[in-house]
Amino acid sequence: MHFTSERRLDDGVVERAFTLGGAPGFLWTPAFASESAPVPLILLGSSPLGLPRMYPRLAARARQAAADGFAAATIELPGCGDRPRLAAVEQARADMRRAIQAGEPVSDEIIDALVLPLVEEAVPECRAALDALLSLPALDGPVGYSGGVISIGVRLAHVEPRIVAAGLFAGSFVPRAMFEEARRVTIPLHVLLQWDDEGNDRQAALDLFDAFGSREKSLYANMGGHTGVPPFAGDAAARFFARHLRRPCAAGAA
Repeated sequence: MHFTSERRLDDGVVERAFTLGGAPGFLWTPAFASESAPVPLILLGSSPLGLPRMYPRLAARARQAAADGFAAATIELPGCGDRPRLAAVEQARADMRRAIQAGEPVSDEIIDALVLPLVEEAVPECRAALDALLSLPALDGPVGYSGGVISIGVRLAHVEPRIVAAGLFAGSFVPRAMFEEARRVTIPLHVLLQWDDEGNDRQAALDLFDAFGSREKSLYANMGGHTGVPPFAGDAAARFFARHLRRPCAAGAA
C-alpha cells in the first residue's frame, strides 16, 4: 500500500489517498486514532460508477463513521474508474442496455456475465486491502463491510473471517449462484432495500434476504427509488455497526 496524499478535513478526520496493486483508494480515520488507541474499520464497498463519481457519498459515509469512532476505507472496483476495463463485463453491460432499451428482461446469463467476473476480481483485492489496512498502527479489528455491489458483500461475508458484520444495499443484480453463498453467510446483517428501485428486482432482493443463513438479519425497506434513501436509514446503519464493532475501550474515545 502506497499513500499518495494526506489532508485533514474540517471535522478533524484524516483522509489519505492510496494505491494498492494499481487500484486507488481512500482511508479516513478519526482525529483521535493512534497506535495507543486503534479503531475498528468499516470497509465501504464502491460502485461500478467509479470512485471519482462516488467520492462525495463515500466521504460523507466515512465522516459519519469517524464521528461514531470508526475508520473507513474504500478501494476502486476492477474495471471501474480509471482502471483497465474488463472486456467480459463491458460486453455484458452493453447486452444489458440493449435488453432494457428493447423492454426485455435482463436474462440470468447477462446477470452472471455482468456480476460474477467482478466478484471474482474484487473480493481478493478487498482482502488484500484488509491485510494492508489492518497492519497500520491506528487500525484494529473488528471489521465491518458496508454498501457497494451486494454480490461482492455476500462473497466477503462468506469467505472473510475478519468481517464480523455487514450492511448490504439490495440495489444491484444478483446472480443465482450467489443465493447458495448467501445460505452460508452467518454474520449479523443489516440489509437496506429501496422498495421502488427501478433497477432492482424487488422479489429477488427479498428472496436473497430470505436465503441468508444469519441468525441475526434485519431488512430495512423504504419507499423510493435507488437514490432516494432517506436520511434516517443511515442512523439505523450506524446503530447496527456501533452494536457489532464498538469495543468498550472505544466508546469513550468517540
